[in-house]
Amino acid sequence: MHENLTLTVEQRETGIPVTIFHIGGWLDAQSEAQFLEAARTAYDGGARHLLVDMHDLDTITSAGMRAIQKVYQVFTPKEDQFKVAHVKLCNAPPQIYNVLGITGFLQNLPMYESLEDALETFTRE
Repeated sequence: MHENLTLTVEQRETGIPVTIFHIGGWLDAQSEAQFLEAARTAYDGGARHLLVDMHDLDTITSAGMRAIQKVYQVFTPKEDQFKVAHVKLCNAPPQIYNVLGITGFLQNLPMYESLEDALETFTRE
């Protein structure tokens, strides 16, 4: 059964403002536009650091990974690529983590075990 994407947005201050997307359900071709629109809205509203909490994510497809890559491109200035992570991931369920790891997706996007661990890293930038 296909589940729609759920997405809630939270703001945290960690020395720098961090926007957190809590996502659940399926990140796939049907929800890609919703995810991208939320990210563009956040960026246009002044967000420059994004944490994607995958705790409730059930499934990610290649379209979902493409959506995260596009969000990475929106949030990461060309001069900061490979220097500063403006987009980070956390709390991926094992099946999601394995897919992201096997595909090499985590080479540019750091993944953290918990929300708090990830938030701490934003203060050290």
